[in-house]
Amino acid sequence: MFTPKYPPQDTAPAPNVTPLQTTAPVPTVQAPAPAQVLPMAPASNRPAVQLTPGSALALAAGGGAVVLVVGAVLVSMLLAVAITAVSVAVTAVVLRFLITDLRKGH
Repeated sequence: MFTPKYPPQDTAPAPNVTPLQTTAPVPTVQAPAPAQVLPMAPASNRPAVQLTPGSALALAAGGGAVVLVVGAVLVSMLLAVAITAVSVAVTAVVLRFLITDLRKGH
């Protein structure tokens, strides 16, 4: 269950690279060295992802909706914290006045 599942390896044959052989005489001025031929990566069997204009628009609209929802949740949490802080401050001020009135003996 927890073992990783790897995709099958590509079975494309490796390209054969043969160096160029020249039989011309060597000139007195050296020619630039030929560029190295790097082996190409084998073609993948996985299909390429292609976005149509409609799917790109849907993807952008979905991303915008996610941003709006996350923003609304964060703003509401900030407002909840701010309202709680104000109510705690008002309660502290009222309790302070009550305690000072009790000490004066009214």
